[in-house]
Amino acid sequence: MDEQDPRHARLRDRLVTAHLPVAEHIARRFSHRGEAQEDLTQVATLGLINAVDRFDPDRGVDFLSYAVPTIMGEVRRHFRDTGWAVRMPRRLQELHLAVSSAIARLSQELGRAPTPSELAEHLDISRDDVFRGLEAGNAYRSASLDELLTATDEIPLGAAIGSDDAELLEVENRETIRPLLAELDERERRILVMRFFRSMTQTQIAEQIGISQMHVSRLLSRTLTWLRDRLETAESPTESATTD
Repeated sequence: MDEQDPRHARLRDRLVTAHLPVAEHIARRFSHRGEAQEDLTQVATLGLINAVDRFDPDRGVDFLSYAVPTIMGEVRRHFRDTGWAVRMPRRLQELHLAVSSAIARLSQELGRAPTPSELAEHLDISRDDVFRGLEAGNAYRSASLDELLTATDEIPLGAAIGSDDAELLEVENRETIRPLLAELDERERRILVMRFFRSMTQTQIAEQIGISQMHVSRLLSRTLTWLRDRLETAESPTESATTD
């Protein structure tokens, strides 16, 4: 839709409003690191707005999968810019920023978290520099255990730095979501597992399930909204997601 079209602004506002709970959830995850919650929420909201403005639906990646790492990147950039736990050479700070940005960009293009080799090729640097850029993140105070690099080149970086969990609404522990998964319709649960735990694209899922890519996208969107609502309210499971 053309940006001059009056409907563009309305659609943009609706997207931002609909996903504000996601930005707020991500901001709360960083609330124990010494920053005011209001400030973190503002930063996360800025990341959400950037995600809305930069999202390209033609790439075949659902919006939430692109928005979450973009919001996370904005919050981490805030911590990086406001102070590092130890003095870090500027080159390493810039390297960490480049790698973080590349992860968000390639995640949308590939429909999954990139491997170290893919990042190295994209940035035209060595794999060692990719590792240095990731490890540099541990020098600023927002670093957390799930960001320590443990991946091999055969494992997507998301398995090492929590990107898969980030796409699943930043669930701190998969045990948290397991009882909710049990409530889902079998097909919804299968699609969710293939998308977020096996890094399959929506097109690949559609071919395997035998439905259209658009139907997969609709089911994923509805299921993630249901999960988000349940996690936000922290209610005990009482009802199942609606089947289609």
